[in-house]
Amino acid sequence: MAIIKPFKGIRPPKALADQVASRPYDVLNSEEARKEAEGNPMSLYHIIKPEIDFAPGMDEHAPEVYEKAAENFKKFRNEGWLVQDDREHYYVYAQTMNGRTQYGLVVCASVDDYMTERIKKHELTRRDKEEDRMKHVRVNNANVEPVFFAYPHCDEIDRLVADVVKGEPEYDFTAPDGVGHHFWVIDDEAVTKRITELFAGIPALYIADGHHRSAAAALVGDEKRRLNPDHRGDEEYNYFMAVCFPDNQLNIIDYNRVVKDLNGLTDEQFLERLATHFTVEPKGKEIYKPNKLHNFSLYLSGEWYSLTAKPGTYDDQDPIGVLDVTISSNLILDEILGIKDLRSDKRIDFVGGIRGLGELKRRVDSGEMRVALALYPVSMQQLIDIADTGNIMPPKTTWFEPKLRSGLVIHELK
Repeated sequence: MAIIKPFKGIRPPKALADQVASRPYDVLNSEEARKEAEGNPMSLYHIIKPEIDFAPGMDEHAPEVYEKAAENFKKFRNEGWLVQDDREHYYVYAQTMNGRTQYGLVVCASVDDYMTERIKKHELTRRDKEEDRMKHVRVNNANVEPVFFAYPHCDEIDRLVADVVKGEPEYDFTAPDGVGHHFWVIDDEAVTKRITELFAGIPALYIADGHHRSAAAALVGDEKRRLNPDHRGDEEYNYFMAVCFPDNQLNIIDYNRVVKDLNGLTDEQFLERLATHFTVEPKGKEIYKPNKLHNFSLYLSGEWYSLTAKPGTYDDQDPIGVLDVTISSNLILDEILGIKDLRSDKRIDFVGGIRGLGELKRRVDSGEMRVALALYPVSMQQLIDIADTGNIMPPKTTWFEPKLRSGLVIHELK
């Protein structure tokens, strides 16, 4: 069962939400954050990217940067830019992109559920990135940014959420990227109680996006209870903030690859090697997008190609072996291009599908990269199957859009 609870959110006043809210800390660099926050002292970047308050080039992991985050968090509360609710709530957070809206519940998830793997992962985490977010949680004593969970959809939860969103939203604005953000406070205690009961019948939650934030939040919670000689189990640090979306509303888009060289091969040799495992079809100069599972798009020397994996090169019964990212990693990146470790090899880079295949073409045409490979998106069912079997997806497999906006609500650990 999934253990969740409501919490006393720390939120911006209604009139300030669009000024406080920001993109997540990990989707932009320091200079991009500095530019987005320019002229706006209320931007959450001052808390989640506090290096922007120092001279350019400041080490974002310096102790004084974390201290600045805590100082700014305190300032936001003193100035009234963030105010804590007087009682515990669940919240509904909806996002609209390209005419499509998805509805999530903002809840506190259980540290115990994370530790016992009732909150399921599909990616490995890096300790240095975990420690960075752990420092941020410790210094603020809060989960400033939510993590992004999926859950097996439930008709009754859908109906409860649908009733809530018939009311006027607390926040309703469109961000500069064109994504609409809508937020409701659930005031009905009976609805809150029923949501808690319904989640208790859900066998697992799934991390969609935010593996490092999830790990950091859970590890800090576990650390706090080990250090507390009077630990009871109901303290706020036993929980961390998540936005939970039903699995049938989520959209995973492609996550593509660009490579700097052909590992010493000519174009002709490279294409010949590809033909061992793939049916290779020239597609000309017009952008070609993969149209089904096991079909890939290749861009090389101004030309697009369709690659279709031949039978026998994948295993549809294996939740990892069936993935196109596995096929391409094994049969193209490793076997032909000599890229053994996607996490560390400097010859490869990754491009989220939100940027479009035109970005792949641009990076190859510029001479920065030699070849680009576009993949058909992973499905939510594939992600769930992998998490349920205890497997881990290869790096850079899933890209969820739209991204959660940070700053609409914060969870304090005390």
